[in-house]
Amino acid sequence: VQLQASGGGSVQTGGSLRLACVASGSIIGIKTMGWHRQAPGKQRELVARVTAGGGTNYGDSVKDRFTISGDYANNTVYLQMNSLKPEDTGIYYCNVVVLPFYSYWGQGTQVTVSS
Repeated sequence: VQLQASGGGSVQTGGSLRLACVASGSIIGIKTMGWHRQAPGKQRELVARVTAGGGTNYGDSVKDRFTISGDYANNTVYLQMNSLKPEDTGIYYCNVVVLPFYSYWGQGTQVTVSS
């Protein structure tokens, strides 16, 4: 399984970005698709994930600002990020969990928010 992420970049505080991640390869039964991020000197943390049934989870720091959506027919997950803050800066990693429980990670895309 390969994950290709796109959409990172640099914006000013209050700006918006949209990330996309496409999964390809021998994929049977995606359970969840999501995004994690890692800021310099910090541990990787959950940003958001969406299940095949449409359920969503968000990290506390991004609730009400970020929206995740999944296109399971095309193995694609999107992350709309609004009202970005400098503390949102980091490398964003796409993650896909496939039945029975295999976890795959993308290469990461940089998001930089300047004040």
